[in-house]
Amino acid sequence: MKPALSAFLAALLVQAQDPAIFAKLRTEAMDHSQVEPVFDMFTVTIGPRLTASPAHKRAAEYARERLSAYGLADAHLEPFKFGRGWSLEKLTVEMIEPRYLPLIGYADAWSPSTAAEIVAAPVFLGGQSPEQVDALRSQLKGAMVMTAPILTNFVRTDRPQPSDPAYQLMSAAYATSVGQRSNPRGGAGSAAQRIAQSLRDAGAGVLLKPSRGEHGTVFVSGRDSGAGAVPSVTLAAEHYNMIARMLQENVPVKLRINVQSKFYDAEGGNAYNVIAELPGDDPALRDEVVMIGGHLDSWHTGVGATDNADGATTVMEAMRILKAIGVKPRRTIRVALWGGEEQGLLGSKAWAAAHLAGDTNQAARDKLDVYFNIDNGTGPIYGWYLQNSEAVRPLFDAWLEPLKSFGARRNIIEPVGSTDHLSFIDAGVPGFNPIQDYANYDVRTHHTNMDTVDRLDVKDITQAAVVMAWYAYNAAMSGQRIPRPGAK
Repeated sequence: MKPALSAFLAALLVQAQDPAIFAKLRTEAMDHSQVEPVFDMFTVTIGPRLTASPAHKRAAEYARERLSAYGLADAHLEPFKFGRGWSLEKLTVEMIEPRYLPLIGYADAWSPSTAAEIVAAPVFLGGQSPEQVDALRSQLKGAMVMTAPILTNFVRTDRPQPSDPAYQLMSAAYATSVGQRSNPRGGAGSAAQRIAQSLRDAGAGVLLKPSRGEHGTVFVSGRDSGAGAVPSVTLAAEHYNMIARMLQENVPVKLRINVQSKFYDAEGGNAYNVIAELPGDDPALRDEVVMIGGHLDSWHTGVGATDNADGATTVMEAMRILKAIGVKPRRTIRVALWGGEEQGLLGSKAWAAAHLAGDTNQAARDKLDVYFNIDNGTGPIYGWYLQNSEAVRPLFDAWLEPLKSFGARRNIIEPVGSTDHLSFIDAGVPGFNPIQDYANYDVRTHHTNMDTVDRLDVKDITQAAVVMAWYAYNAAMSGQRIPRPGAK
């Protein structure tokens, strides 16, 4: 886009914005906020919302009911095939010799149950090769096994703040530090897989792993490894390292481990997306759609507050505000709360495959104007990652201007990944995610047991809801379409 044309469009866009609507959005958000009860339901009452678990379905049904009560149209659940659901029923992780100590640890998601309570001395194999581990298979049946060496590469740095003017320099330094602390690539994954297979073949009783968090922060995820998988528990690194050092010094150590978990039927669609919309009012444009969303699922050890109950609450509140102030958008505004994001954007991918992919969905794909996602980080929205699209900069910069009195800072051209807007970009639809705060996010809350309500301020969710509502409204009212990915 030529600079003169870009400036001309930006001027038109600023003139086209409706300051009265922005004032109404802010007033409704500040005076009649419904953020706290929704956020508390997701985090305090329901808690962690692992995909395909009963808790996730309960959260999805609550969201549908709430969106319908706001007056939105066609609020419904869309199931998609996922696999077995899982929940933890009981966990005991403690050292009983040479002294008693309750250990900080969590069963990995989709870990099977231990055969029974295991009381034994752990077998420390830290740093041994797949061949060395395989040679010990006959000694590992029913054993507690520790295959990782003493952990020293802790996660100690949050990603830099993209809205900071010094972002480029900070980002380069951060990338260097991450590279230094990361495990070498190449054969590492293959080696880990071979060791895991040896433990499975041996019938090991339970695998103990260290987390890379510090100060009791435990990063925990997991996946369904099917029949014959070895139960697995992730320990706080400080406790894992303590046990490993004791074993290296030939101190007799005995642990008590008991994992009891439950799997749920994988038949049919047992995971869910939540969909609702505010119908468009312009006969010529009402079939076009502006979409906002975020994932509702979480991992299982905290309560999924910063990842991503705040985002789910944000988009629900944005839709409530738009409906409450009586806007008549030219285009339809649709909201989605995705399941399966933590397992690989599965809910949004399933929705895109059903509604956007292929020749039969060409018309729907063409009519989906833009998707605004919210996930990475927490706190207020400072701006947007523009996904390397200079073509959208005039629009997004113009829409950001009135928000600068409400905590916004700037948009940046760089892209961001690892969340649901990528499912839309892959389908040829513009998709964007906002810049938020990363302080104590990567280090403390992201996929950890410390992802709790104490890590954020609900006032920031209110601000984020206003930003999402404002961008959705402007996109729905705009006289031009959002430029498609790759547009100049």
